[in-house]
Amino acid sequence: MSDTPLRGNVWCAVVTVFTLVGLMTVAAQGSPASAVAACEADSPVSDFNGDGVRDMVIADPEATVGGKPRAGAVTIVYGGAGPGPERLDQDSDVVRGSAQAGAEFGFSLAQADMNGDGCSDLIVGAPYTDVAGVQDAGAVHVLYGDRLGLAANESTSYDQGQDSVEGGAEPSDLFGYAVAAQRPASGVPYLAVGIPGEDLGSVPDAGAVDYLSGGTWGWMVQDAPGVAGTDEVNDRFGSSLASTPSHLVVGAPGEAIGAETFAGAFWIFGDSLDSGGRPKPLGAPNQESPVVGVAESGDRYATSIAAVPMPDTSGTYKGGSYVVVGSPGEALGDTAQAGSVSVYKVTAAGTVTTVVPGLHQNVTGTAETAERADHFGQQVAAAVQGTTLRVAAGVPGEESGPEHTDKGGVQIFTLPVGGGLSDAWIDPGYGIPGEPAPRMYVGVSLGAAPDALLVGAPYGRPGTQGAVYAFDWTVASGGAATQTYEPGAAGIPAGGTAFGAAVR
Repeated sequence: MSDTPLRGNVWCAVVTVFTLVGLMTVAAQGSPASAVAACEADSPVSDFNGDGVRDMVIADPEATVGGKPRAGAVTIVYGGAGPGPERLDQDSDVVRGSAQAGAEFGFSLAQADMNGDGCSDLIVGAPYTDVAGVQDAGAVHVLYGDRLGLAANESTSYDQGQDSVEGGAEPSDLFGYAVAAQRPASGVPYLAVGIPGEDLGSVPDAGAVDYLSGGTWGWMVQDAPGVAGTDEVNDRFGSSLASTPSHLVVGAPGEAIGAETFAGAFWIFGDSLDSGGRPKPLGAPNQESPVVGVAESGDRYATSIAAVPMPDTSGTYKGGSYVVVGSPGEALGDTAQAGSVSVYKVTAAGTVTTVVPGLHQNVTGTAETAERADHFGQQVAAAVQGTTLRVAAGVPGEESGPEHTDKGGVQIFTLPVGGGLSDAWIDPGYGIPGEPAPRMYVGVSLGAAPDALLVGAPYGRPGTQGAVYAFDWTVASGGAATQTYEPGAAGIPAGGTAFGAAVR
């Protein structure tokens, strides 16, 4: 609730995406080596070694690597009987390039089977990479899954200094600030890379998305054919990304709606491509059209986005998606920056209808109460269980008193297909293990799977290196975590700075 800018690089970068700073350098493109053994077909999400069991990735983009602060690293925790936990960074043999101070490898994460071998591949954004001397141009790395794990094959790396990648490497582009990847119904996987700091002509920080499909890069901007809107100063198009097999969703939290600056909007794209290698635009909802709500300056609508396949009443997927949108700057009455989350249905053709126009802490019957600078919805996560939608909203500015300023918390909502709403609340000392402390900012990092909600606590308590906690989606308020992941425990390599700043 305090008005002091939240600390910790990941939080600050999310909040100050409007003042975009930083990026890191990436290596040249490469090709994966042949896998020792084929992965299973139809592997579940995030199954990097193809054994049929879900795996997890925990990022520490502020980790020191080889004496280089904020170089960044990721830790892979395999869910089956495969390799033990392993840490990868840019000094690892399989990752192209070398560790770079301030690159923040692991700032953003995505997964998809990019090479069709049945194993999930990991996409890692390092948006603060310097590219050929260009500060904070940004880079993205693809680490290939294998029966032996992600450390078995050499990665592929992309940046805008490569001729094949659209756009040019420029200072503070932040290529890789957000990433999304998917294998749609066509069977041709794609990679989408958010570049919210991209200047378009004389328009600074308009933002763009680079889109790779079938070996060809497409360039997604608001001035592209069929895309609603125009390139404007501080739009930050591409700040947030989410995908399902039918839709790619792109957020621009800096978008002005009329005279309302930093009101925010999001764009929906289909899975068919135009002649320019771009996905087909389907619409651009904002808080005034076609969805329910009012756009206001500073809402930062679409700062966070989650998307999951939408089943019908029988549980069958027919191409629709649920889209969950966070608006952490939303004012509720006189309560500034309390925050809100909206939930939408999107048909395969792109028709948007509102499921819930505003989930927030002033909704009757919900736990907690909206307070100034809570930033409810700074991060969101979603999953579908049967026909029930589960939604989690991070509230990193939540506090329980002056001694626990910005300790944070997470609100979990259940939305059955037939209607109705229930919620649960967890925070440090109340479900999340340990005692609360100031400036923990719990809720800045969330991950989702059908069987678990993952809550990152990267800033932990004094003297700690961060942790990730797994909860059942049906957890009651204050209910216990089912598992804890932290450096130096259960085979996870020791050391770190902001372990859990991103998780999936």
